Amino acid sequence: MRLQGKSAIITGAGMGMGREAAILFAAEGANVGVFDIDEKAGQETVALVKEAGGEGLFVQGDVSKEQDVKRAIDACVAEFDALNVLYANAGVLWKDRDKSVIDTTEENWDLVQAINLKGPFFLTKHGIPALQQAGGGSIVLVGSISGLVGFTLAQDSYTCAKGALIALCKSLAVQFGPDNIRCNIIHPGMVDTPLQAPYLSEQAKKEIGASLPLGRIGLPRDIANAALFLASDESAFVTGAELIVDGGFIAT
Repeated sequence: MRLQGKSAIITGAGMGMGREAAILFAAEGANVGVFDIDEKAGQETVALVKEAGGEGLFVQGDVSKEQDVKRAIDACVAEFDALNVLYANAGVLWKDRDKSVIDTTEENWDLVQAINLKGPFFLTKHGIPALQQAGGGSIVLVGSISGLVGFTLAQDSYTCAKGALIALCKSLAVQFGPDNIRCNIIHPGMVDTPLQAPYLSEQAKKEIGASLPLGRIGLPRDIANAALFLASDESAFVTGAELIVDGGFIAT
């Protein structure tokens, strides 16, 4: 029960890593606000949160829309009386539209930035006052190994957004540490999620896994476990940190 008595909001919690974190947080005692653009998926996650023993609230909305994010924060505070954890999980990786700078349209560049960078901006803008009111809390951002290294098959808008989140993480950690608010960022490697499914055949999973020191690609629970640590009081002296969860990719 590492999150007993705490309330969290998780963006993009309708599937994949966000859903897994919602279930795990609930099993560890948290109330969970499930924010997603997909109502059906979000409601399914809330049902799973309740099965895990937690209280769940679904709020439908688009993380790239400021008023949607503010409405979600307000709804969670009203439902749970307080908010202790902001988990900026929502993101998109569109390899068919987000490519090298010379091949990406301005429209697609802006859309990726709006979801992957403005979404966390809106979540922290409107969520930090709730954490301050609660006497502190934890912010967990989701970066990527793409923000740390270059790839031949580029997704440059995605890469830039994830790199910018590193700077935001450190700035928030310094600004709000005196308020007992911590901010950390997770850098997942290749993870088997619905978002990645179009690009991950079974053969590709085997080949990518074989190239990693741990011999497999990641699972949503691997990232959720890292988020649980950062959300909980076990990481009370950790802020401004980057936690790489990539099966050893960066080490090779």
